[in-house]
Amino acid sequence: MINSLPYFRDMNPAINYQIQFPKVRVIDADGNQLGVFNTSDAIKLAEKDDLDLVMVSEKSTPPVCRILDYGKYKFLQDKRAREVKKKQQVISVKEVKMRYRIEEHDYNVRINQASRFLKSGDKVKAIINFKGREIQHVNFAMDLLLRMAEDLKQYGDIQQSPARDGRNMIMILSPKKVGS
Repeated sequence: MINSLPYFRDMNPAINYQIQFPKVRVIDADGNQLGVFNTSDAIKLAEKDDLDLVMVSEKSTPPVCRILDYGKYKFLQDKRAREVKKKQQVISVKEVKMRYRIEEHDYNVRINQASRFLKSGDKVKAIINFKGREIQHVNFAMDLLLRMAEDLKQYGDIQQSPARDGRNMIMILSPKKVGS
């Protein structure tokens, strides 16, 4: 078995002799449409100006190619991709685990942790674990989670209200918007 995976072309556009179409629509470096050419003639036209023929869209008929400097084109694409990636904000979900019979000091420690997470812009997933017969006391866990949401209301809002998930009860808090 040589290779069972399907062949995937890399994400770079076809340039010069990689273009497999007999005729292409050509746009020059200034954005003017030159018309439909044989691929070999279009490549010669690009090489005359020491530029490359780059396929921009292969979906149209005939495919659209531009005459441009491929190195500069690739650099600008990478630069745009880096800018977009820089502007994306990653929000992670932090967990705060406890039991429904938590002592006051331990509860305050969890509140401080959760408030710190919310201030830094992360979501908080509050989890209450049940062991054995504790599962009968779901109402105590519900009260504890609602009390936690009330104590943290200046830092965040309830995104998912308290709900049972197997042997756990879960509530998700999201940070308040900056304008609020």
